[in-house]
Amino acid sequence: MTEISKNTPASELTIGGNIYNAGNAREFKTGDWRSVKPVFISEKCKQCGLCFPVCPDDAIPVNKEQNREDFDYDYCKGCGVCAKVCPFNAIEMKEENE
Repeated sequence: MTEISKNTPASELTIGGNIYNAGNAREFKTGDWRSVKPVFISEKCKQCGLCFPVCPDDAIPVNKEQNREDFDYDYCKGCGVCAKVCPFNAIEMKEENE
């Protein structure tokens, strides 16, 4: 399948930009759709692990030590679910242009 980005010609897009197959978040760089973005505040993070399993786009990488890292903004759509579940306020939602 062709990777979709802001430079993909319209002739290669699906009708309405729909994604037809489930479980294919890694095939589409959906970060271009975002109007707000999460900002990771590592000093506040306690590595509790509550944020990365709720990310619908697998945009929160986890390293070998099972610690989360900064966001993969190529895939983050800015839904804010991660910020809502963080009990330590280590994720803040900001306007994309900030």
